[in-house]
This record gives sequence, structure tokens and C-alpha cells, in this order.
Amino acid sequence: FEMAAADVVNNGNQENGHTKAIPSAIISKRHALRQSWTYWYLNDNRSMNWEDRLKKICTFKTVEDFWALYNNIKTPSQLNVTCDYNVFKEGIDPMWEVPENAHGGRWLINIDKGRTAEVMDIIWLEILIAIVGEQFGEDMDQICGLVANVRAKGSKISVWTRDHSNEAANMRIGNIIKQKLVTAPVPDKVNKPIFDVLRYEDHDSCQHKTSSSIKAKLSIAAVDMPPAAAN
Repeated sequence: FEMAAADVVNNGNQENGHTKAIPSAIISKRHALRQSWTYWYLNDNRSMNWEDRLKKICTFKTVEDFWALYNNIKTPSQLNVTCDYNVFKEGIDPMWEVPENAHGGRWLINIDKGRTAEVMDIIWLEILIAIVGEQFGEDMDQICGLVANVRAKGSKISVWTRDHSNEAANMRIGNIIKQKLVTAPVPDKVNKPIFDVLRYEDHDSCQHKTSSSIKAKLSIAAVDMPPAAAN
């Protein structure tokens, strides 16, 4: 694959200046994904226009191509502040304005800045595998992509969906995200659960927000609250 942004290459996975070779046995037997996906990178050069900061890294369509890419680029927590990763279905740009996203929304996970770096990377990879692996069943056609925003005040990961008004599909998607995250294997030093709450917001509200907070259309807590005791 061709790297469009050299600054996302993970030098820790390189030997003698070259990326580790992929065994020929793996290359000769590839497993096709049902959908091709494009990995995008937004750099931290705030002096440039947003569109100019956004670079297409690679489009992958097999399991092996996905892992070859993932294992040789930085994880989200290794990116500079104000950088983004986006993984979207091929043909969908990671922008609010495009037709596939214009009427959509996002399941948002806020990552407290006090959390260890592993938390962001665990959440990113768990959801990424679920999306690329088509683990959302009949609702896969509602999913547009996955976004990681690296920010000083607390990073964010969000799953973008096509139709914010389709609450039934969005709740099913949210419940699968929750199930993936509450069962994700984590190191002993990482406090569980690895998220507090999933919040669903529509893109239109995000674009026209007048304060730092947006009322969630839907929400799912990591820990189910016990029912209130009867009087």
C-alpha cells in the first residue's frame, strides 16, 4: 500500500529502516472483506485549510491488508494533539457535508485526559475490528465510518451513522459498541469500564452548537443502573 502521510508510520515496527516484511504465506492467501475501507489522517498543521490537512493514507479490502496497515502506523494515542484518524467506507469522505453523512449522527465516546494512553487505543481497535469485520449485522448499511480526535482536553472516538432519525438502528449499533467495549480484554493496570457513557448526537446539532455541550438524542451507560427501589 502507498502511504500518503509519512508522519503516521510507526518507526517502532521497523527494522533497519524498513517496515517488517509480511510473510509470503499470508500474502498468497488473502481474505476479502465485504466492504473496502479508506484510512484517512488529519495532520496538526493548523495554519493550513482543514481540507488540505486531510490526507488519504490507504484503501484496504482484505483482512491481511488491514493488519499490514494497522501494524505499521501509529496508534491514535501516538498522534500529535489536534490530529485525527478516520476510517470510512470507500467512497465516503469523512466530512459532515457529503450526502452520506449530511443527515447522520455519531455515537460519541469521550476519553478523559486522565486515562492512560492504552484506553484510547483499545477502544479504537475494538470498534475498528467490529466495523471492518461487519459485526453490526443488518445495520452495517447505516454505518459510515469511525473517527478518532486527539485533543489536549480529552480525546474522542465516534462511530458515524447515516440517518440520525433511525433510532432503532442507532440503538442496536450503540448496544453492540457497548458489548464490544465492556468485554474487551484490557491490561490489569487499566481501570474498567474503559468508558462511562455512549452519547448519540446528530451532525447538524454539532455543526450549529451554541455551547460546549450538546443534548444527546440517545445514550447508553457502560454500567446499567439498578432499578429504583419501590416505595
